[in-house]
Amino acid sequence: MSFTNYNYISIEGNIGAGKTSLATRIAEDYNAKLILEQFEDNSFLPKFYKDPDKYAFPLELSFLAERFEQLKKQLSAHDLFKAFTVSDYFIIKSFIFARKNLPDDTFGLYKKLFDIISDSLPKPDLLAYLYLNVDNLLRNIHNRGREYELNIKSEYLSKIQDSYLDYIRKQSNLRVLIIDTNQMDFVKSEEDYRTIVDIISQDYPLGVHTIMP
Repeated sequence: MSFTNYNYISIEGNIGAGKTSLATRIAEDYNAKLILEQFEDNSFLPKFYKDPDKYAFPLELSFLAERFEQLKKQLSAHDLFKAFTVSDYFIIKSFIFARKNLPDDTFGLYKKLFDIISDSLPKPDLLAYLYLNVDNLLRNIHNRGREYELNIKSEYLSKIQDSYLDYIRKQSNLRVLIIDTNQMDFVKSEEDYRTIVDIISQDYPLGVHTIMP
């Protein structure tokens, strides 16, 4: 298996879907440049989980700025010794979370900024969305034990999931995979990992493709 079909792959998914684990393993095994979101450095995140109404707007603005700065820098710096680039997020993540976390009037202002920023970034050749139901997401979140995530509610995860899928299904100018991973454990199972790699490495036409291994 190889990833010769794509120069830039983005792994997306809800909180706890396994994005970082999968992107990191692919980068290690297939000599890819790895871009990981630096979310743990955001000082607003723990505050947001305690008081979302107060901290939603500064959180979303700071994430948008940080993600844009990182992607702009990393995607413009080509590494001749790497076969391709893989990331554990794309800029649409900012849009998805802001739409659910901000009131309508504030989101209108945010969207103007987002549109300007997102249009200046290269789009991934393939966007792979890891789909897990909410119960499995909560299990993963509790298993990894980040203190500020332990109070995340199932209703919040459901809203984020719905928002992702609604956005993704409207994309006609991207190659998008929605991969149902509910019956898989690609972190612990080598067979499941190889199945995921085989799915992602295939050549797909533009549009949205739903895969149920």
